[in-house]
Amino acid sequence: MQPHYFYCHYHYFSSFIFLLAILFNYGCSDSSIGIGYRFTLPVVVGITSGRAFLVETNEMEPNFKVALSVEAIGEKFSCSLEVFLGDVKVWNSGHYTRFYLVDKCVLELTQDGDLRLKGPKDRVGWRAGTAGQGVERLQILRTGNLVLVDALNRIKWQSFNFPTDVMLWGQRLNVATRLTSFPSNSTSIYSLEIKNNKIALYLNSGDSSYSYWEFKPSMNRNLSFMALSSKGLELFNDQSKKIAQIRSQVLNPPLRFLALGNKTGNLGLYFYSSSKAQFEASFQALNTTCDLPLACKPYGICTFSNACSCIRLLKREEEGVNLDCGEGFPRGFCGRKKEVEMVELEDVRSVLRDNDHSRRDNVSKTQCLEMCLDDCKCAGAAFNSQSCFLYKLVGGLKQVDRGSGMSFIVKVPTGSTSGTHGRSNVKKWVVILVGVVDGMIILLVFGGLAYYLIRKRRNSHGDTPNN
Repeated sequence: MQPHYFYCHYHYFSSFIFLLAILFNYGCSDSSIGIGYRFTLPVVVGITSGRAFLVETNEMEPNFKVALSVEAIGEKFSCSLEVFLGDVKVWNSGHYTRFYLVDKCVLELTQDGDLRLKGPKDRVGWRAGTAGQGVERLQILRTGNLVLVDALNRIKWQSFNFPTDVMLWGQRLNVATRLTSFPSNSTSIYSLEIKNNKIALYLNSGDSSYSYWEFKPSMNRNLSFMALSSKGLELFNDQSKKIAQIRSQVLNPPLRFLALGNKTGNLGLYFYSSSKAQFEASFQALNTTCDLPLACKPYGICTFSNACSCIRLLKREEEGVNLDCGEGFPRGFCGRKKEVEMVELEDVRSVLRDNDHSRRDNVSKTQCLEMCLDDCKCAGAAFNSQSCFLYKLVGGLKQVDRGSGMSFIVKVPTGSTSGTHGRSNVKKWVVILVGVVDGMIILLVFGGLAYYLIRKRRNSHGDTPNN
């Protein structure tokens, strides 16, 4: 099958050298491409990223478009096949594993029906794995589902089966599947996971997983899958009966996609605002900054004023060492219990919740402290009403009302605090710092208001004629 020649859109960011890409054009179609298709996108030295839009749906903007993209990652270049809704990326072949190359990226739909991304010397970096299944063409559907179909339009491969961080209208996700996103400059991973009795947001770090938001159907009903409709996110049981729904707070226009943000880890339902020509959220799982899992750096506390304060150790400060929140404290004190001590932070809790594997009930605060000391992987512990939770990371800390009975205990190297009163001093220091931050914000607000009133009064006197 010979490819048809159509005009394709090319875009190399921050450069006019996009004309080089046209020289490598082997053909494009309006909504599909057939077997034997081959397109090469060159890597241009000095360009951070380049993109060629190959096919698109026949709809009014914003419509779905398929692109071949090259992006600079350090000294390497990453190549991927992408799907866009307007200017929002809704699917990416390199979401989990990047394909790196140095000079060019080739998209190929082979004669035997396999879709591939290739680099120099025909090295295959990604493939659909559909060779020999009768695939005739690659097509983008009106739902945004990128599919490989045979001569009878039977789907042999589809992007909907490989979710990334976005769920589109009409897409269905079964139990045990999840959406994931990767925050920048962090080793942690956000995920939206579908369990048999709930959907939940998780912060994953190493072998630890902590939830920070969840939604459960009433009466403990089990769910089988979820789907995004035009009015909300719907949950179904194994008889395909709807058992729960998260409704959109905007009835019109309809929802277009659900997304898990890689900056905040928040979950949102989005519609397209034609008046503003952009997508807007009609629902967000978390509405306050301090409820976000990484609102502050590790070992930072989110205050009532949505500001972050660090837990710094007094002795380190006296020695002239500035310990930044992001650095945390040394860990790995297995078998060296005398080298660590515990510092208690009163009226502080973590928004991160464990899966109850680390929960211990009917224990005292002293017993909770000892359990964390005995566990070399424990970095901190939360205590509340005779319940103890052990954490392998210290994050998601937020200030709560005084007298709440909640406290968070942090494991630190022995001698980090000043003298025998180090622990109480640290607690007082944190309380004072939090109070100072909130007090300064309040002072600035009232000071600005007083200044405005004084200026207004002086101006009114100046405009009055003298008697």
